[in-house]
Amino acid sequence: MEQQWPEGTNADPDAARERYKADMQASRRAARELFRVEMPVAHLGLAITIIASVFVSVVWSPGTGAIFAGVFAALFVVALAVALLAGGRGWDAARAAYKFAFGWADWITP
Repeated sequence: MEQQWPEGTNADPDAARERYKADMQASRRAARELFRVEMPVAHLGLAITIIASVFVSVVWSPGTGAIFAGVFAALFVVALAVALLAGGRGWDAARAAYKFAFGWADWITP
């Protein structure tokens, strides 16, 4: 079976493979940069979550505020379980789960 290359019959498969690898590395690097979160941003996300939970508790009911806070707590627990299953250990897994659960604040800050 002969492959069809965009360059025609004189294509170099090794060069194409290297271009593919370079493109994939650039794509993955861009995705990592997009989702990179620092700890102060995650702390801000936690603070916003706590303030919103208190606000919801005061405006609607304490049960609703507890549900709101519980959703974020459950998100953290699930992220921690995934981090542990992925091979993270100790504080590194907890830090990754914390950044995942509360790092969304980076998208609302300038």
